Amino acid sequence: MGEKMQPPAHVGIIMDGNGRWAKKRFQPRTMGHRAGAQNFRTITRYASKIGIKYLTLYAFSTENWSRPAEEVGALMRLFKEYLEEALRDFMDENIRVRFIGEVEAFASPLRTLIHEVEEASAGKTGMVLNLAMNYGGRAELVRAAQAFAMDVKAGKQEPGELTEAAFENYLYTAGQPSPDLIIRPSGEQRVSNFLLWQCAYAEFVYFDILWPDFKPEDLDKAIAIYHSRQRRFGGV
Repeated sequence: MGEKMQPPAHVGIIMDGNGRWAKKRFQPRTMGHRAGAQNFRTITRYASKIGIKYLTLYAFSTENWSRPAEEVGALMRLFKEYLEEALRDFMDENIRVRFIGEVEAFASPLRTLIHEVEEASAGKTGMVLNLAMNYGGRAELVRAAQAFAMDVKAGKQEPGELTEAAFENYLYTAGQPSPDLIIRPSGEQRVSNFLLWQCAYAEFVYFDILWPDFKPEDLDKAIAIYHSRQRRFGGV
């Protein structure tokens, strides 16, 4: 990548299309999720290699619990496999892994693995990987408002002290820059409750490519599209 093609600091990806990928191949949806999980590993490593500083991947939303129990169970098993692999192999990468979302809702063994992966990678100095699991943008905003209200009740804050910058300290992404670029494969063109506060001025790039087929060169293409746009942040 040349100097003009340096990647944005923070990229978000809505990993979408696993089920349709499997259906096109007359396979169960669980096989699509497995293919998507493998591609997640590929894209994460490539993003780190090209110098992205923060990568936020939408893995499991608060709405995904409504899917068939068999599919949810398969996703939980895939998450467990990834976390076990992360502790075994992924730690060779200079990537710090963080989980954003209400992870307390997961079963105890999965919660334990989540905390172990976060602790094991805490000292990494390279890319920060935010895995959005049981995440919803509206739920995040409610959680942040509740946390601020509790601080007001405890005498730590005054209501009039709340600014946009102060509010951001109550979000899961506190201390991180807002995403510059959000990518959605699969052909769908909606935000799906992803980083609602943080995406206010993000550039969106949509691909008519299902997530398991999204390749490193597609990430390069998205970055090229990002650089072709003029970001005004509400100005002229």
